[in-house]
Amino acid sequence: MKTETAIMLPEDLLQTIDRLLGQLRQYKNRSEFIESILRLVIEHITRKEQNSSDIEIIGQRAEYLNQETLDALTYQVPL
Repeated sequence: MKTETAIMLPEDLLQTIDRLLGQLRQYKNRSEFIESILRLVIEHITRKEQNSSDIEIIGQRAEYLNQETLDALTYQVPL
């Protein structure tokens, strides 16, 4: 379900959106284009937050993971 809303944008931004709409031709109108862009930005921010959380978890477990790696290397057959 979609809800109608109104936003105010600078004229130069609207001109850029209109220019891109003319080039891309995959969007029916400004609303569809702006919705698509907003979804991409939200996805990017969400992924960045998740990556940050993952890095924090890895950092907390770094010593254990390093020990596991060193242990696994002792089982490696010399080439």
